[in-house]
Amino acid sequence: MTDAAAHPVHATIEGAVVMIGFGSIGRGTLPLIQRHFRYDPERFLVIDPDPEACAELARRGIAHRQVALTPENYRAVLDEAITPGAGFVVNLSVDTSSLDLMRHCRARGVPYIDTVVEPWAGFYFDTESNAERTNYALRQAVRDEKAANPGGTTAVSCCGANPGMVSWFVKAALLRLAEDTGADAAAPTDREGWAVLMQSLGVKGVHIAERDTQARAAPRPRGVFVNTWSVEGFIAEGFQPAELGWGTHETWFPENGHRHDTGCRASIWLDRPGAITRVHSWCPTPGPQFGFLVTHNEAISIADYYTVGDAEAPEYRPTCHYAYHPCDDAVLSLHEMFGSGRQQTEHHILSEDEIVEGIDELGVLLFGHARNALWYGSRLSNEETRRLAPDQNATGLQVTSAVLAGMVWALENPNAGIVETDEMDHARCLEIQTPYLGPVEAHYTDWTPLQDRWQHFPEDIDESDPWQFRNVLAT
Repeated sequence: MTDAAAHPVHATIEGAVVMIGFGSIGRGTLPLIQRHFRYDPERFLVIDPDPEACAELARRGIAHRQVALTPENYRAVLDEAITPGAGFVVNLSVDTSSLDLMRHCRARGVPYIDTVVEPWAGFYFDTESNAERTNYALRQAVRDEKAANPGGTTAVSCCGANPGMVSWFVKAALLRLAEDTGADAAAPTDREGWAVLMQSLGVKGVHIAERDTQARAAPRPRGVFVNTWSVEGFIAEGFQPAELGWGTHETWFPENGHRHDTGCRASIWLDRPGAITRVHSWCPTPGPQFGFLVTHNEAISIADYYTVGDAEAPEYRPTCHYAYHPCDDAVLSLHEMFGSGRQQTEHHILSEDEIVEGIDELGVLLFGHARNALWYGSRLSNEETRRLAPDQNATGLQVTSAVLAGMVWALENPNAGIVETDEMDHARCLEIQTPYLGPVEAHYTDWTPLQDRWQHFPEDIDESDPWQFRNVLAT
């Protein structure tokens, strides 16, 4: 296979390409941009405050600015770098307001993409109200901006692995389920059609079910938070309240649960950090497992997108939440951090060169239907990642390849306005991304949350409906 066939050029970017952030995801996204876009390398700029990241960029001969974007300087810094009416801004940073950057780019006619609705520095830990610290509140601000300013230059919100890729997996899984149950497997053409399809198939909910088994040979040192992706990002979302899309099949409501009285009303939040809230879930490799109910944008966006009827009193809505088992070193790091009440001062991301085994098994578990449960997703190993792309582990490549797909879609749809991945053409995006995902597989299972529980201790569960969140939540 020729290099051109292995790495096709998907689009041309006229004007400046500006990447904000050069952490683990920026580092892995760079080679994919270099491979798959035609652009002027002299007009490629990275903005990052970290001196080590900038030193690496200097060694590579890549233009950069060592500066932290703030509410006071972001407009001026961007205006010095971007090309009005052209180019692309790829925001892969932390502690920068996605909404403010998105607004500014759209006002200048510059396409934009990010992987999360990120706030300015201090928001996660300085905001006293748990309701205001939710991803629901952050997402709703972006949805309000979309409603107030429809159309215009495309800005893709929350387009990484999850949120992002998993929304495309939901649609692919629904079509697979429809085909396997003898239903109409033609892809719907609008949001209402997709929601009715999910309802008609009897899907009660979706877990974003992930198991990361990547590991290195050396044991985790005490006092070091080890992860396979951004430690700062994981800690921030782990300290936010647990959140989940709240389905119409639920008959029980958690004592520490809270509803929202504005916006799409698609989710609830719990008065408890997501990174110490456990749920029962299932992935192909381990089978039954505990996951952490860490808040993510897709838990809300998927529940919202597949709602049938009025937001306040829907006819149908699925329950949806993350069920995340990170790599074992990250589990130990969380245990140490929450046990001591202090964040570790040293952070370490496992590199592709030090990982000796394991995969990142990331997919969607659609449950409650005629076939019980269907897991659909990527089972990408670090070994295969090293063959596919440089400068990242398996977790990183699942994110960066989604950024690539989102950028291509945005350039092909330049006036789509503000969009979430649920609103994009999943088939086109997966066509771009799948070559980087390793095995993408569908697995049915007879497992339910009522199985594989400790039998010697009483539990407050509902045996009449296995897929009640009451049974999924681990007390």
